Amino acid sequence: MKIAFIGLGNMGGGMAANLVKAGHDVNAFDLSPDALARAQDNGCAPFTSVREAVAGVDAVVSMLPNGAIVESVYTADVLGQAPASALLLDCSTIDVATARKVEDAAAAAGYAMVDAPVSGGIAAANGGTLTFMVGGSDAAFARAEPILSAMGKAVIHAGDAGAGQAAKICNNMILGATMVATCEAFKLAERLGLDLQTFYDISSKASGQSWSMTSYCPVPGVGPQSPADNQYQGGFATALMLKDLKLAMEAAQTAGSDTPMGRRARELYEAFDAAGNGGLDFSAIIKTL
Repeated sequence: MKIAFIGLGNMGGGMAANLVKAGHDVNAFDLSPDALARAQDNGCAPFTSVREAVAGVDAVVSMLPNGAIVESVYTADVLGQAPASALLLDCSTIDVATARKVEDAAAAAGYAMVDAPVSGGIAAANGGTLTFMVGGSDAAFARAEPILSAMGKAVIHAGDAGAGQAAKICNNMILGATMVATCEAFKLAERLGLDLQTFYDISSKASGQSWSMTSYCPVPGVGPQSPADNQYQGGFATALMLKDLKLAMEAAQTAGSDTPMGRRARELYEAFDAAGNGGLDFSAIIKTL
């Protein structure tokens, strides 16, 4: 297939490269010349505008920073510019309302579209092992699944338009809160005189086990390789975790759902980000305890 990929940042760059590896022809666009150059090195064809990149393609994949940019790119530069037969896949993490608004606009213009946010971080984006949570019709999902499978290990249909975004923000609310709790437990174990590797060996096989502990341990030298072993560089930035927690709190308010743990996690990450730590991996919040 010929696929336009819009947004080649930390996540999008690896995703586009994996589409090339799967045998697709990828038209790449990003505002950053460096990102475009990396995409070209990975086998993508670079373009200097979205409109040029989407001309004549079979599908458009986007990975953009926020809902306002997603809406602007699709309404101004994709709808009416890409062939009406092209499938549209937005893999950004944005608010549910904007996702539904953009998908409604796409449908009104004659396009099939899905929202397909991801879980897994930069390593999974580079390695092609992301999890995709997909919102859209059954027919659109069936078309999207083989494209997404080239970039991930799991592609799950969450429901109608916006359902992928709903699943993503609920998932990352769990992640943010459990990471804080995991950090608290390791610090408490340390102050109670436990060897941290021994505590890991116990808790990772007991009821305290979680992904935050066994796949992404916030303590250097404990558990599998993680950003903690690289001075909390790389991984999933604190600023992005804060973004997702804010989206979750906005959705909770709209839905009338009480989320005290999610709310507290947002407050803690907000303070950590404000102290200049937005570029560190979100597990670095252990530094505040």
